[in-house]
Amino acid sequence: MKFHFLVLLLILCCGNTAWSQRLVSGTITDEFDAPIPYAKIYVKNNADLRTEANINGYYEMRLMQGEYFLVIAAPGFDTREAYLTVSDVPVVKNMQLFPSALDLEDVEVSAKKSNPGREIMLKVVAKRDSISQWNHPYTVQGYIRATEKIDREEKDEKDEKEEKSKKKNDEPVSTNPSGVEDPFAAKQSKELEKLANSMNIVESNFTLNYGDRNHVKEIRNGYELRGQKRNALYYTTTVKSNFNFFENLLHLDDLHQTPVSSPISVPGILSYKYRLVDQYEENGQKIHKIKIIPRYSSTSTLDGYIYVIDSLWLVQKIDLTMEKGNLLVYDYFQIEQEFEHPVDTLCLLTKQTLTYGVKYKNEESNCTTVATFKEYNFSPDFGPKFFSNEVAVTEKEAYDKDTSYWAASRVTELSMEERRYIIVKDSIHDAHNRVEYLDSVDALFNKVTVLKVLWFGIEHRNRPKKTQWYLSSIAGLVEPISIGGPRINPSFDFFKKWDNEKILSTDYDLSVGILNADFRGGVSAYYRYEPFHQGYVQARFSHRIGVIRNADAFTQIYKRDNFFEVTDLALRHGYEVFNGFYIYNYLNFAERRSIQNYKFIAALDEIIPNNDPTEFEPYQALITSMTIEYVPNQKYMREPNRKVVLGSKWPTLYAYYEKGIPTIFGSDVNFDYLAGGIRQTFKIGTLGTSSYHARGGTFLSTKVLKDVDQKFQRRSDPIFFTDPLNSFQSLDSLLPTNRFYLEAHYLHHDNGAILNKIPFMKKARIGLVGGASYLYVPEHNWQHYEFALGLERTFKFSKRRLRLGIYGTYADGNRMDSRFGWKVSFALMDDRDMKWNF
Repeated sequence: MKFHFLVLLLILCCGNTAWSQRLVSGTITDEFDAPIPYAKIYVKNNADLRTEANINGYYEMRLMQGEYFLVIAAPGFDTREAYLTVSDVPVVKNMQLFPSALDLEDVEVSAKKSNPGREIMLKVVAKRDSISQWNHPYTVQGYIRATEKIDREEKDEKDEKEEKSKKKNDEPVSTNPSGVEDPFAAKQSKELEKLANSMNIVESNFTLNYGDRNHVKEIRNGYELRGQKRNALYYTTTVKSNFNFFENLLHLDDLHQTPVSSPISVPGILSYKYRLVDQYEENGQKIHKIKIIPRYSSTSTLDGYIYVIDSLWLVQKIDLTMEKGNLLVYDYFQIEQEFEHPVDTLCLLTKQTLTYGVKYKNEESNCTTVATFKEYNFSPDFGPKFFSNEVAVTEKEAYDKDTSYWAASRVTELSMEERRYIIVKDSIHDAHNRVEYLDSVDALFNKVTVLKVLWFGIEHRNRPKKTQWYLSSIAGLVEPISIGGPRINPSFDFFKKWDNEKILSTDYDLSVGILNADFRGGVSAYYRYEPFHQGYVQARFSHRIGVIRNADAFTQIYKRDNFFEVTDLALRHGYEVFNGFYIYNYLNFAERRSIQNYKFIAALDEIIPNNDPTEFEPYQALITSMTIEYVPNQKYMREPNRKVVLGSKWPTLYAYYEKGIPTIFGSDVNFDYLAGGIRQTFKIGTLGTSSYHARGGTFLSTKVLKDVDQKFQRRSDPIFFTDPLNSFQSLDSLLPTNRFYLEAHYLHHDNGAILNKIPFMKKARIGLVGGASYLYVPEHNWQHYEFALGLERTFKFSKRRLRLGIYGTYADGNRMDSRFGWKVSFALMDDRDMKWNF
């Protein structure tokens, strides 16, 4: 009892002391009223009473009533004392510090002792909003030249002889009037050919109109591609990536898996170390060279130098390198930026050089992109509707610029190698566009050879009409694996393209069954009539084998009871009504029949167990459907005759309606089905990439609903980890859903944010992935939920990126016992949008 009383008395005494203290707070600023982060504040002659300002210069401390002298200190500033009276009310005390009057030698000595690189960068960060050009609307004239140099391993003499032997009969007819071969000319041609194939160059002239980060429009008035159109070249336009280090995060989705933390930002102060490594004078100004060192490899991925002008605290140059860990394709990537400073108040980007590359087994690609900017105008007259979701426009005349135009408009000089390449490439272009040469190339392409007839197939091209057709080879006639046994299947394709990007594509195929002596085949035509709005029509008439359960597990989908015979006419149409709003229509009339009378190769049943076909009476079905899809705020680039979609930060919404139409043409079906969903992929800062997909649907009526028209929840595949945003990993049953169902999926890739904190893990390039899914089917009283957690690793595969994954899964529900499992996945990155399938 006495002990409890003493404890209570002690608490009351301490509480009385705390209650008698008063809050003292304020903000420490510099001569420009910019906050000074991490300034030290303490009571003179009593250093135990001390505190430290936060990143915004704000501080708090509690003092008893009385009179005090506060001491305020910060590196690079004169220490200041301030008188303070604390009464019975909170006190606000704001204080201002002024830079120390140190000469260069003093600073250099200080640098050796305290290394004030961090304090210098704090001053830059404090001013970054006022000195950043991206905080003001402007227009600027820009020029980009992206160059790829390709180094290929030299083939040995034996390989060259074999290749020469193969090409001997395929060379165009010589146009030398004397008919005498010149060995020196041949050698020169070989060297020129090697040079012509060793480089690719893209040049672009444009006007960039900048309102803010969400209102950008690039008008491209000159564009030239010399060489092949390869994905190796980066930053050929300004609207996909903006290397703005005056923002907290750089979102470089087509370059880097995660947003990049900028060292010129408040979060960057916590993510990087700053070291003053050199000081020198240039054009009468003192320059601080600051070394940038990542603190945490998981979130800070830059290493290099930032050059700062003393007293003005403006950025003069940036030279930073990205660590390899989270680069999507390249093995290295370096960013160099140079700035000018009008009236010593603004950092204007005048030149940006990107150096990057990737090495494959027998080929190395080393690239450089140089972008220059001049003639800034910070008083632009943008109309009220100037900016829209159209972020770039390429004028039709941009592709017609000649050599003299580029010679006059180049801002940066070409290297000697680039000059030789352009001269050779232009001369080759002129030579290759001569009628005699094109005719010889087409004659070679159209020549019918034994090898084409037997193996490759026969092709024919008409260049003036822009048409081409293909006839399958003898080897291509054989279809060894098919329902009802092997088949003989000749095919024919025809393609035509117009200058305005319209295309027509048709294909014809006819197959004969060896075992059943039956005929199958079809003819189809696809016509893209409106390239900009992706408008197309497609028609197909066919006699073929259809599938009842097209979404079943691979262990079940090959079973005979899953197939039927169908003769049908299908019509499709798609069109983008306005930006981001798409409508797709489909109409199909079919006669469906059972394959119960087919003959099968029963011997294979002993190897892969099978079953008997589904028996049903033949019937007709007339079915139509409509899909509406909307992507709000969809960004895009306009080419002269087409549209390049860049995506949106908003989710995609879609709705689907399907109708089985009775009576017409003898149709025996009658049903209505409605479904809809929402999906999106987004980044959560530097923590990784998340995706979700939720959808549901129901039959509004099922008066006459055949098995083929049923909707199913897909049974899971064993071993293989299927797309987790559209399927389940541990669903052991195929569920037909005639009524309402709801499913939801979520997936998160950490992109190394967690595992990279472990030493050496970033070099391993292993990422952590986790997700969850839920299914609700009330008509079966079925609730199912599952979780997945795995590791993924990216590899080089030929000239693609291959991602391998291994995952552990856990599932439970009201109709199944809880279970654990494991899965594997294989995925290739899409080179067009630099994205994975999930």
